[in-house]
Parts: sequence; structure tokens; C-alpha cells
Amino acid sequence: QVQLVESGGGLVQAGGSLRLSCAASGRTFSSYDMGWFRQAPGKERDIVAAINWSGGSTYYADSVKGRFTISRDNAKNTVYLQMNSLKPEDTAVYYCAARPRSPFPTLGRGSLYNYWGQGTQVTVSS
Repeated sequence: QVQLVESGGGLVQAGGSLRLSCAASGRTFSSYDMGWFRQAPGKERDIVAAINWSGGSTYYADSVKGRFTISRDNAKNTVYLQMNSLKPEDTAVYYCAARPRSPFPTLGRGSLYNYWGQGTQVTVSS
């Protein structure tokens, strides 16, 4: 089992940047593919980006392509989400998630992630 703790959320103006971090503890971090999800008020939780266990494969939702970058440092047991050119519609609670690593190209399937952090609020003002 893996425990996840997010940090780095906050209030930023439109066009600004934030970097989210997710620190993992428990089982070997490289045993997991990692994802970032977000949930806005009144909406479902959607996957934003994901990265496989080695960092060699990534997935991005269309709404964030070219603006967000996911990365991981297996030596530090941490996954990051660099968010640039933020928009008010990016406002949400952002969650880090993990799933046992898989050889299949299913990084974007949110239902396969079964370990979750507590979330961090990101608010983008216009």
C-alpha cells in the first residue's frame, strides 16, 4: 500500500503558474504509475495527467495539453505537476493518485487508480 500527500496548491492569477507535489510513502514508489486528478465544485473528478512507473510514458487530458507537465523523481518518491498559463477553469481540488504499475497503455483510465491523497486546492482568479 502507498500513502500520498499533496502540496503546492494555492491562489494564483490567470496566466500564472503553480507546481504541485505529491510525496509517497509505503511500498516502493517505482511499483506505481501515478496520476493527477481534479474535481471542481459540482463536477466529477477527472484525470488531468498521468505518468508511468519509469517516467517514460505520460498522458494528458486535452484541456491541459501544452500547459501542464507531469514528472516524477523515483529517488525522492515524489510526483510533480507543473501548471503554466493557468485559467479560471483550472480551479479545482487536485488529487494525486496511484495504481500498481501496468504494462498496458491505460494511463488515462481514471478508474484504475486505487490509492488517493487528500487533495490540494488550486484557485485561479480572473
